[in-house]
Amino acid sequence: MRPPVTPFSWERVAIYFCLSVFLVFFLSPLYVMLMTSFKSLDEIRESNLLLPPQSWFFGGWTKAWDHACVGLSCNGVKPHFMATFAITIPGLILSVLVGAFNGYALTQWKFRGSDLLLGGLLMGCFMPFQLYLIPIAITLRELGIFGTSFGLILLHTVYGVPLTTLLFRNYFVTLPPELMKAAVIDGAGFFRIFFYIILPMSPSIIMVAVILIFTGIYNDFIFALTFGEVGKQPVMAALNNIVNSTYGVKEHNVNMAATLLTAMPTLFIYLVAGKFFIRGLTSGAVKG
Repeated sequence: MRPPVTPFSWERVAIYFCLSVFLVFFLSPLYVMLMTSFKSLDEIRESNLLLPPQSWFFGGWTKAWDHACVGLSCNGVKPHFMATFAITIPGLILSVLVGAFNGYALTQWKFRGSDLLLGGLLMGCFMPFQLYLIPIAITLRELGIFGTSFGLILLHTVYGVPLTTLLFRNYFVTLPPELMKAAVIDGAGFFRIFFYIILPMSPSIIMVAVILIFTGIYNDFIFALTFGEVGKQPVMAALNNIVNSTYGVKEHNVNMAATLLTAMPTLFIYLVAGKFFIRGLTSGAVKG
């Protein structure tokens, strides 16, 4: 059978026109950055920003990766990627795991004062970073982990737990309580129910939490710049030093290439897992 023919509609034309305008508006900076990163400095000075390069120049990318100066170290962004993932992966795992435990306990194993505790945790989602800087600095100094990778992992874990708790709590509250009651009758305990019943039913909200926490830790700048280990700062702090440090000529192609390199992991995450993110949000992550 032939598929039905969609009738012409000016409303549909207007919708697609608006979407196309927004698409061009949001992608034009990315296009300019990409074209500039493949131009030589002479061509950047002489040509239009919107024109593609006359001859593709890869020197900006190689220098951004291997030779760009971050402070006194001229090793590019490559070593800072490893430092970033060494902080992001443990902080991500701990934030998601602790948030899942909190959401599970606050919905399926309620206790006196649980709603008050939830309200206190949620305050952490809406407090700006700047209010925490001095108390965090004093706390990390007293613990002896100021300026260390472990200090940043602990910091991102603590700051990520309120958000993951909110996500998991709002999702778990939609699960049928009869499942937990049946498991308790069968003799399952707190952890067995959590690992064998709750988590297998929650892949969509786990993906939402992973994407949000990963991008939050990876894109962090203020904590990385303030509390990062000297010489092993996360990539966003390194990018700031590359772009804002000038020795002689401002190398716009290197700056653009370094910016695109640092954006690739989060862009990849959203391209690969974007549909799971939307599915998780629409399956209960914003209910409750």
